[in-house]
Amino acid sequence: MSTEEVLRPVVVIGGAAAVTAVAGVVVDLLLRRADARHPETPIWGLLRSCRVPLQFVLLTSILLGTYKRSQLAESKDAREVITQVLTLVLIASVAWLLTKVLAAAVELAYHHYKTKARDSARRRRVRTQLTLIQRVVMFVICTIAVAAMLLTFPQMRAVGTSMLASAGVIGIIAGIAAQSTLGNLFAGLQIAFGDLVRIGDTVVVEGEWGTIEEITLTFLTVKTWDERRITIPVSYFTSQPFENWSRGGSELTGTVYFHLDHSAPVPALRERLHEVLLGCATWDGRGWSLVVTDTTPTTMEVRALATARDADALWDLRCMVREELITWLRQKHPYALPKVMTAQAPLNGAAAHAADVKLP
Repeated sequence: MSTEEVLRPVVVIGGAAAVTAVAGVVVDLLLRRADARHPETPIWGLLRSCRVPLQFVLLTSILLGTYKRSQLAESKDAREVITQVLTLVLIASVAWLLTKVLAAAVELAYHHYKTKARDSARRRRVRTQLTLIQRVVMFVICTIAVAAMLLTFPQMRAVGTSMLASAGVIGIIAGIAAQSTLGNLFAGLQIAFGDLVRIGDTVVVEGEWGTIEEITLTFLTVKTWDERRITIPVSYFTSQPFENWSRGGSELTGTVYFHLDHSAPVPALRERLHEVLLGCATWDGRGWSLVVTDTTPTTMEVRALATARDADALWDLRCMVREELITWLRQKHPYALPKVMTAQAPLNGAAAHAADVKLP
């Protein structure tokens, strides 16, 4: 093997790698400067995540365009194998680059909307729609990339020609087999654009209280208050009833019920509730009340009502009201707490006679 045959692949591959590395450094430097000059927009910082796939695309393109001319492979079979591998890597790199650019574009669009919109519900709705649109486009990009990679094989082209003849039958079979998946897919699009639920909404599903953490094309993830994750198919939200505490605004009204003795001082308890709310940061000041809602032969039911800005604040507020009022009643008016009435049961004749008999 001559010196030229040894140096030729080193020069070609090394030169392509050097050009790619220099281009990556230059692009990264320009994006850093643009990000420093324009801190009001995150686009330049987001585009920096595209540097690595861009380098892969550039390196593969240079090698694909120069290796034939440099005659790195002498045999025809070797050249075909190298061309096939480089083509597959190039297709995958282009798909990777497109997904990164798409993610940057989605984040930029949401950033612009978030700076203008003040309503948190609208922001969550736009975030949900953009996320699902991103997932749909990413799915299309990956599907096209896989199809393009398969079509680079001559055998697959022949198979593709024969498959077109039976596409109708295969489509029917695939539609029946993927009926559930397609139903979830369309349900996901309905959720995104029908504004049923959004990322960050507080919901009650199957008796579980939590927050929508993630929405995909096929399932949703609900994060419960104790940090568990519940995965639910998106078709559930289009076919089953559920509670959405964030729809129409995040403000909520909460209630706390007490069972007290009939002698409980309701006016004083009402004043104490107002004092507790004034000292509680989670009360938003929109409304409050304390009324007697029911009565039984031994107790009466008292309902304390208060408002909060969101579900998390409402939970803390209800716990605070319950604790403070019970403590106040126990310290100031212990007689108002419910009592368990007991009395000696009347004895019949046989039981009374047995009670009078004294054991030796």
